[in-house]
Amino acid sequence: MSDQSVVVKTRKFMKNPLLSRRQMIVDIIHPGRANVARAELQEVVGGMHKTDSKLVVLFGFRTKFGGGKSTGFCVIYDNEAAMRKFEPKHRLVRQGFAERVEKSRKAIKEAKNKGKKIRGTGASIAKHKANRAAQSD
Repeated sequence: MSDQSVVVKTRKFMKNPLLSRRQMIVDIIHPGRANVARAELQEVVGGMHKTDSKLVVLFGFRTKFGGGKSTGFCVIYDNEAAMRKFEPKHRLVRQGFAERVEKSRKAIKEAKNKGKKIRGTGASIAKHKANRAAQSD
């Protein structure tokens, strides 16, 4: 950790076997520091729960007014396969498990408008085809 001490506490711990994970709220007390790095917190929480720090996902942190305390949400997956299956893509990108797909603004708008023109059950198929076309550009 850094030169100043950081206290990490967890509350509202819950096992979620359907998503094969453990989830909790994390309170961080960090006097004298603006905030704490996510990688540093992953190591600390992973050590507390005897798991690999790569399977710890931290998000939604808010610093309390006046500083010195932050609160956020933590999810610890049982294995990497469960993490890839249930975790949203943007958080997988942050963790380094997925690559960010670059799409142009124009391609996104064309896909949206193409999907609007078709009604009924064919709309989802058309959106899928439009998204594929946008990704190939």
